[in-house]
Amino acid sequence: METKENLFILWTSGEKLTFDEMVFMYAYNSVKRQWWKEVTLIIWGASAQLAGTDFVVQQKLKELYEVGVRISACKGCADDLNVSETFEKLGIEVKYWGTPLTEVLRSEAKIITI
Repeated sequence: METKENLFILWTSGEKLTFDEMVFMYAYNSVKRQWWKEVTLIIWGASAQLAGTDFVVQQKLKELYEVGVRISACKGCADDLNVSETFEKLGIEVKYWGTPLTEVLRSEAKIITI
């Protein structure tokens, strides 16, 4: 069960500036400064296309992973956008997120949607 100490960042924006100046920055600092016990970044929608095709974004995702951010992508989106294989090569978990997201929303965990 997810707790109120866990943060989920549901990243749906395909805008690189939003990734750089909010998603990356907050996820990175949340782990480094121990603001949250666990941080999970969920790649869903337009963000899957950006993350799956932009080398700089991919390098920043690796950096997030290295500091301890859990990164997962919606399988439906990744498959539709032909980036599942890219994500798997980057070590990003690819799974269907409909049921797990519903569980997160029903739990005490916190979620930011961007």
